[in-house]
Amino acid sequence: MKMMAELTMPKEYKDEPIFYQMVKKFEVIPTIIEASFSTDIGWAYVKLEGEEDEIARLFEFLKTKNIIADRRS
Repeated sequence: MKMMAELTMPKEYKDEPIFYQMVKKFEVIPTIIEASFSTDIGWAYVKLEGEEDEIARLFEFLKTKNIIADRRS
């Protein structure tokens, strides 16, 4: 499965390797299409590739970190 998603991250994750964790903990390949971070917030537009259940698990993980993941077409 391939899908696009927009991730919105709180400032406390600016220096945390979120994408590294995505690759290590889940069978998902994230490709960053575009991203921006300021002192208050960050966002990334990413393509995610993987099985549907793994992407669902990833979204649950992101939710526990207060990272908003919006599916895009």
